[in-house]
Amino acid sequence: MRNAVLLYNPLSGARRKRRQAELEAALGVLRAAGVHAELVLTRSSDDASEQARQAVAAGCDTIFACGGDGTIHDVLQGMAGSQAALGVLPMGTANALAHDLGLPLRPAAAARVALTASSRRIALGRLRYQDFQGQPAECYFTVAAGIGVDAHLFYKLTPAVKQQLGMAGYYLKAWHLWMTHRMRPFVVDYVESGGADPRRVVVTELLAVRIRNFGGVLRELAPGASLRHDDVRLVLCRTASRTWYLLYVLRGLLRQTWSVPGVELVSSDKVSCQYLLPPAPTNGGPRSQPNVYVEADGELLGRLPAEISIVPDALSLLVPSQ
Repeated sequence: MRNAVLLYNPLSGARRKRRQAELEAALGVLRAAGVHAELVLTRSSDDASEQARQAVAAGCDTIFACGGDGTIHDVLQGMAGSQAALGVLPMGTANALAHDLGLPLRPAAAARVALTASSRRIALGRLRYQDFQGQPAECYFTVAAGIGVDAHLFYKLTPAVKQQLGMAGYYLKAWHLWMTHRMRPFVVDYVESGGADPRRVVVTELLAVRIRNFGGVLRELAPGASLRHDDVRLVLCRTASRTWYLLYVLRGLLRQTWSVPGVELVSSDKVSCQYLLPPAPTNGGPRSQPNVYVEADGELLGRLPAEISIVPDALSLLVPSQ
């Protein structure tokens, strides 16, 4: 590591008054080790992506995403396919990728770890979807993509609630949705890793997971998922039963491996999702079906139809030395 840029989202996470001092401490760690390091503020998702792209073009060998999984997601869009390494200084709400990598949650400590970390090439998830203007769009993801109930959570969870309540905001909104939300079925087509036969299922929720450890209370949401693999671990919820949804969450909370009726885990490198019925029209006509939303890395993106695939050897990621 010789030339690094730290892209910092001042709107990510809580404890804003303390974070500037934490960033300065992280900068001090890098500079004391002889790294030419610069702090750059990001003001929007597009800013972070473009600034990462510019840093790669300027010859930076390391780009740090300073924030949560949403900030990492934004920075990632400008780095995918390059040789520059992505480093993580966790300063967000959930910090799922940082937990999976085993990083300290203090920026200065994470910077020290980065100095001796190894750069590992990993695959990225790629999500194609319809944005809220009805146009086709795509993005890369590192943690997970979700379609259905969990994306509806991010649709309902406002930035103000996230900033004020942190993870408690997620849990409260998730509980409210569990009590009140009407689950919308949609169609999923996939081929299981190592198989040849296409499968079609109707689900109310799909998670395409890339990491093993989410941290927090859930930890292992999709056993078998790993950044080392060139596929995603699919959680296919073929049930509309609130009881089975709750049981699957409890399974993770209690670190158990029991099977849950209507919930299946498989691995795949390509998945397509579409409405069970035609989507709701936008021209004022009668509604045929409510929207089914799409998210990646905790960022609400759009709605169905969607396709999830894997891009091998797409990113260099700084991984703590074991």
